[in-house]
Amino acid sequence: MPRYMVQRTFDGGLAIPANAEGATVCAAVVDKNLDHRVTWVHSYVSDDKRTTFCIYDAPTPEAIRKAAADTGLPVDSITQVSVLDPYFNH
Repeated sequence: MPRYMVQRTFDGGLAIPANAEGATVCAAVVDKNLDHRVTWVHSYVSDDKRTTFCIYDAPTPEAIRKAAADTGLPVDSITQVSVLDPYFNH
């Protein structure tokens, strides 16, 4: 399945508490994403918590947009990506 990076901007900052309530919010996003065959892998959050860079596995960018609409999350851009790391196999 293709992998994508989704950039999101949160004008008021991302406010997910690091407790059971935050875990419940994240679990609800994961569950709703499955309706579109979208898997949230992980996210990077900027220091000011206004921008996130989220890694997803999904069949298409449109599936990500539909999942985001269902969960009320913004989408600034979606870019198909692949992994490049310094540990090449020889």
